[in-house]
Amino acid sequence: MNNIRESDFSRVDLNLLTVLLVLHREGSVSRTADKLHLGQPAVSGALSRLREMFNDPLFVRSAQGMIATPRAESLVAALLPMMEQMQQVLFQPPRFSPATDSHTFRMGMSDWVESWLMPGLLARTAREAPGITLQVSASDPFQDVLSIQQDKIEVAISVAEETPAGLIRENIRQMRFCTLWHPRQLALSTPITLDEFVAADHVLVSYRGASHSKVDEQLALQRRSRRIRYVTPHFSSLPLMLEQMPLLATVPEGLAASWKEHYGLISSQVPVSITPFRLSLLWHKRRDNDPALQWLLAQLRSRMSQRSGQ
Repeated sequence: MNNIRESDFSRVDLNLLTVLLVLHREGSVSRTADKLHLGQPAVSGALSRLREMFNDPLFVRSAQGMIATPRAESLVAALLPMMEQMQQVLFQPPRFSPATDSHTFRMGMSDWVESWLMPGLLARTAREAPGITLQVSASDPFQDVLSIQQDKIEVAISVAEETPAGLIRENIRQMRFCTLWHPRQLALSTPITLDEFVAADHVLVSYRGASHSKVDEQLALQRRSRRIRYVTPHFSSLPLMLEQMPLLATVPEGLAASWKEHYGLISSQVPVSITPFRLSLLWHKRRDNDPALQWLLAQLRSRMSQRSGQ
């Protein structure tokens, strides 16, 4: 809880406290003036103000120089660590050491981005930054901006285009779509033809339950259509469905390599023209100077740029 009484601090000049500490260390008004690049009258004036503030002589002259009173000794003992900490907070920029620091990063991404990106990134982080925890929240293009604005996450891996004031979007790469199926369920040519494409049943990922996509818009321009048998907001269940039913799934190509390896699927370019989408990093400007976040962004950039789709 903040118990600071602002009126108390309005009576205090921090420069006076600096004079107190240096005078205690040096034991001489002249040496204190030299250290602080002040004139001796300025230091003497500061000492007079300090004596008035604390109602104590603080330092008395002796043959050995200025000797601190018990009150000055107690003040220095209390003030020195606080002034050192204040100096560090004010003048030393924050640092982040992934090898030794502990930190939890909150990220937002869809399930396909997580399965495409995170296994490799987690393995690398575990090796190079053992104190780091990566916490992923399910997100989609309609949630990314609000999640960052509400500080639910620190960074989103996003396919959205919106960048409202206060947020930073960095486009990392473009990615195309591809169509996948299981050869045990469908015997199709590679690349798949448009006739084969529209003849088969399809599964569709839609974050808001829509039963059509840009693929259907392109098909309509050619007076063609396809049958959507199943709509879901998740990608993770699709390969299991393709294993068991004669279905096609058109998904980001980043999923193709893993699905082909683990589920025996076949991939093809989509037989209609679909504009590639941009995969971006999205974060709030207020965090832009956070060294921990900058480290995470660098890891994400590197991993996202390296990952191939096929």
